Amino acid sequence: MAEKAAHRQYTSRRSAITRALAEKIEGIDGRGIYHTAIAEVSPRLKFWDEVEEFPAVHLNAGSESRQYQGGQYKDRFLNLTIRCYVNQEDAVDALDELLEDVETVLEENSRFVYYDRMGLAQYTQQITIISIDTDEGVLEPLGVGEILIEVRY
Repeated sequence: MAEKAAHRQYTSRRSAITRALAEKIEGIDGRGIYHTAIAEVSPRLKFWDEVEEFPAVHLNAGSESRQYQGGQYKDRFLNLTIRCYVNQEDAVDALDELLEDVETVLEENSRFVYYDRMGLAQYTQQITIISIDTDEGVLEPLGVGEILIEVRY
């Protein structure tokens, strides 16, 4: 079995990384450094009509790429969309606080452990925030924001 794990060292780990990051985001509980208590976190994207509790955060794994280094080493890059939903009277402020909380989790966990399909501990190398975007109150009292990130592993 160890030979098989070594042979498949560079496979995609999309779902494992997404689940592990969702678990980190679940720690946003409105206490300490956090402004928001998240009601629902999902490691997969949901449609508006599926969101039952607010605030909610859903993750969606996007494209992956590889960068080939010398010595048969490969850097892997996974793009993730983190979609944040709120339903409050002042949706713009509520969404800003939620986005700040998620950004705090990303900054504090740029390198985190996750477990591959073989149950082996793996580590991300870096999380880069590509962009942060919101609806700017167009849907108030609902609000939606997106954080696009790149996870290097």
